[in-house]
Amino acid sequence: MIYPPLDELLTHVDSRYTLVTASAKRARKILEEEQSNEEKSNKAVSSALREIHSGKIKIEGTKVGIK
Repeated sequence: MIYPPLDELLTHVDSRYTLVTASAKRARKILEEEQSNEEKSNKAVSSALREIHSGKIKIEGTKVGIK
């Protein structure tokens, strides 16, 4: 993974674990949306990481988990 760099992604979250969990959750939603629309785009994880980096997705840490 070259873009977005990991150090820049970590400025948007509190830990690597949170980044992995949030990006996986978003990637699953992207795949579900693609199946319903029958569109093929970039890889889901790459798209999710780009969305987190650009600020389209805001990650809120809670005591229970990620919302």
